[in-house]
Amino acid sequence: MASQAGPSCRLVFCLLISAAALRPGLGWYTVNSAYGDTIIMPCRLDVPQNLMFGKWKYEKPDGSPVFIAFRSSTKKSVQYDDVPEYKDRLSLSENYTLSISNARINDEKRFVCMLVTEDNVFEAPTIVKVFKQPSKPEIVSKAPFLETEQLKKLGDCISKDSYPDGNITWYRNGNVLQPLEGVVVLIFKKQMDPVTQLYTMTSSLEYKATKADIQMPFTCSVTYYGPSGQKTVQSEQAIFDIYYPTEQVTIQVLPSKTAIKEGDNITLKCLGNGNPPPEEFLFYLPGQPEGIRSSNTYTLTDVRRNATGDYKCSLIDKKSMIASTAITVHYLDLSLNPSGEVTKQIGDALPVSCTISASRNATVVWMKDNIRLRSSPSFSSLQYQDAGNYVCETALQEVEGLKKRESLTLIVEGKPQIKMTKKTDPSGLSKTIICHVEGFPKPAIQWTITGSGSVINQTEESPYINGRYYSKIIISPEENVTLTCTAENQLERTVNSLNVSANENREKVNDQAKLIVGIVVGLLLAALVAGVVYWLYMKKSKTASKHVNKDLGNLEENKKLEENNHKTEA
Repeated sequence: MASQAGPSCRLVFCLLISAAALRPGLGWYTVNSAYGDTIIMPCRLDVPQNLMFGKWKYEKPDGSPVFIAFRSSTKKSVQYDDVPEYKDRLSLSENYTLSISNARINDEKRFVCMLVTEDNVFEAPTIVKVFKQPSKPEIVSKAPFLETEQLKKLGDCISKDSYPDGNITWYRNGNVLQPLEGVVVLIFKKQMDPVTQLYTMTSSLEYKATKADIQMPFTCSVTYYGPSGQKTVQSEQAIFDIYYPTEQVTIQVLPSKTAIKEGDNITLKCLGNGNPPPEEFLFYLPGQPEGIRSSNTYTLTDVRRNATGDYKCSLIDKKSMIASTAITVHYLDLSLNPSGEVTKQIGDALPVSCTISASRNATVVWMKDNIRLRSSPSFSSLQYQDAGNYVCETALQEVEGLKKRESLTLIVEGKPQIKMTKKTDPSGLSKTIICHVEGFPKPAIQWTITGSGSVINQTEESPYINGRYYSKIIISPEENVTLTCTAENQLERTVNSLNVSANENREKVNDQAKLIVGIVVGLLLAALVAGVVYWLYMKKSKTASKHVNKDLGNLEENKKLEENNHKTEA
């Protein structure tokens, strides 16, 4: 640089430092820049007319200058000094504004703009401040859980790469946590990277939790200074599991239904309201003073009525903390006497009883052949219609599925009984003979005819209902006959006969024929008399008509004679 400026310039350069010390410059000027941005420093001097050149320097901590850029006023050329930390980062404009790209922390210096004339040196200092926004704070090393009434490390809030260093604040549900002995303990530390000169801030929080901290969010923030002033960045929320001891024990019965019946399986479940909940309990069964150690459930299978009672559970290490519940095992017993298949004889008496024993009032329903009866059956004298399938059914309405039923199949047996009836056709030409039979098992009917005569529609039978049915035949006997009806079942063979007279039949037929002939003769005589009367009537009517006409003629003649007499008198 001296060879380019000439002898006069060498003298000026030699006097630069001493001239700056003798001549006061402008006041302090600060340029704030973000880390990595371009630092722009204007030269805050009016350019003199006799300007020879302009230069920029910075001052070391000991005050010694380091020249970094030169610009001639005549040749318009720019030269940059060989300063390694500013290689390829400097730019000096025509108005002597200096720009430094990719701002770094060590760019924080006092820079000076110098404008040199032949007889004077003008200086304008600039202070450069570089700011680096820290990373978003993060809560690390978080405790897996917090315990009530115990001071425990909650976690570390860390924020990296800050310049200058920042400050960390903790929050609980948005409220600032202040140090409080034995409750809130804050430990803050910062560390600078010797290479990047950036700071890492860490704040550790020790905290004594309460049940009020359940589901409460904890956050932290870092406050730092940037080019435009103070700023704050918040961390994400952290929610911690709060452990607290059990204060109450409860017991449940599963499945949770309203009523338990014999044969059910039930499970007792014991719960503590602590966090984490207790994993083991003592279960006390009715009549057993010693508890049974188990997990939080205890199962009873196929329970019986003697399982009714109070069931309890407690903590293993605190037996005074206990819970109980009452369990009623509902039962239903039914006894039908007699039951199954019972065979009795007609006319016998049969007492029937359906006895119920239950934990509650039970309903009883009687059915016969799937038809509901209005009352329980009672047999003082059995009849065939009493036979059938009887069912006694009982249930507890409040207990789902608790039903019992017993059945009685009643068979009423009887020897065959026969009753024969006779019915004569209105024409008198045939007779209907009916054999009424009752008995069980169903008797077989057989007809036997003694004598001559034609049989019409033999062995027409009715349905067998309630131990009764009939068989009938229609006959037209030519002589007196005897009809025999035989009924037979496994118990006995019964025979009955009926005599049918042929004369009775003929007499009735003759009487009917005579009656018909008499009726016909009578009708003919009546018709003959009516004809004679009609003829006489017609003959008399004609004679009377002639007399009337004659009388009418005489009346007209007399009327004319009277009229003539009146005219003569006049």
